[in-house]
Formats: sequence, C-alpha cells, structure tokens
Amino acid sequence: MTSFRAIRARAEKRKGGAKALEKLLPPAPNAKSLAKLKDDRVLAEMTKRVFCAGFAWSVIDAKWPGFEEAFLGFQPEKLAFEPDEFWERLTSDTRIVRNGAKIMSVRDNARFVQEIAGEHGSFGKFLAGWSSSDEIGLLNLLVKRGSRLGGNTGQMLLRFLGWDGFVTSRDVVTCLRDAGLDIAEEVKSKGDLAKVQAQFNAWAKETGLPYVHLSRICAMSIGENYEAAELSRRMGGDD
Repeated sequence: MTSFRAIRARAEKRKGGAKALEKLLPPAPNAKSLAKLKDDRVLAEMTKRVFCAGFAWSVIDAKWPGFEEAFLGFQPEKLAFEPDEFWERLTSDTRIVRNGAKIMSVRDNARFVQEIAGEHGSFGKFLAGWSSSDEIGLLNLLVKRGSRLGGNTGQMLLRFLGWDGFVTSRDVVTCLRDAGLDIAEEVKSKGDLAKVQAQFNAWAKETGLPYVHLSRICAMSIGENYEAAELSRRMGGDD
C-alpha cells in the first residue's frame, strides 16, 4: 500500500501547498462537544440526511425552517408519541418535502434516538464513546435500529454530527484503489467495508491524524480538483 505521506504530498501539490491544504481541513472532532449534543439536534440531522438522499441539498436547505416547524423542533419525546393523524397531515404539508416514506422515518428515528438516549444518557454521549476504529459497527447499528440510515446517508450523518469517521465517497474510494487496496469501485459489500476500515485504522496509526482528516486528504489527493467553497459543500459543511 502507498504510504499516507505520499497521498498527503499529492494533496498538498493539488491544493497549493501544505498551508493551503491545512486551511481546507476542519477542526479535529471533539468528543466532549459531541457528548453535549442535544437529542433534538441529532434527530434534526438524521432527518436532513434522509431527505437530502436523492434530492438536491439546496432544496432541503431552503425548506429547512419549515421542517423545523412541521416536526415540532425535532423533540424526540414529542414526535415519538404523535398519533397517526399527525403524520398523515404532514404528507400534504407544503412546508416540507412531501415524501411519505421519509416522513414516517422521522417517527421511527425519534423512537431510535429516545432508545439510545435511555441507554446512554443521550445520543451524543453514545456517539462520543464509540471508537472510530469501528465505524463499520456503528454504521451497522444505524441500519438495524434506525430508519433509512444505510449507505452514504449514515456516513454523512456521522460526518455532519461531528463524529470522527471516513466517508466512502467516489474520490476516497478512488484514492484507496490507487493506493493498492483491492476493493470495488463502489464500496457496498461487508468485505470491502472491512478492508476500508482496516486501511484507515492503519493510516491513523501511521500518522496520528483524525479519521476525518485522513478521509478528506485522501479525497483531495485525486479526482476532480474542486474550489474551496464547492469542496466544503460536498464534504460536510466545513469530504
């Protein structure tokens, strides 16, 4: 496998030097800040990632104040016990995107957030205690206990919440394949995901960098060389 030093050097060259690359990296994830995250903000981000899947993100962003109103500020304890009539009305509510299956996922995920908070004190505390060396295990949990949180949606949820992990975006996968990792062009199988996890674990040990930095540097080292603003939008607000 190619050393991460070589991958970083390539990213620095593409972005105008070491200092320029550093400016494109977000602050290192902070477990204490993550532990303080309120459950309503976790459910809000879950909802945004679910609705963004298959839609233009700009559409969801433009309607987001309406989402906050329609879903009662994303308070899990309120939403989990709203009657069927409440959810049926939302399917004709113009404040939001009226996708019935995604609307119902909010009720399921409100219950999911409540359950995890009951077990760990809050969803943020639960995330803060989960090791980045087992992102695959966390993604599996999101799939099994949450609603519509599989694939890229779950990875982007963790990224936007501030959990320290990688995203198997097209450029990240291209970087991994170029470095010598034997994985498919689209990482979907458990075997390929395990290989990706093992490689990021190895790079984290090699460099001491947070996983989010490893992932973003990897993405910036290959593929389309986006401008800073577009890169920020694609990479989770700050891959």
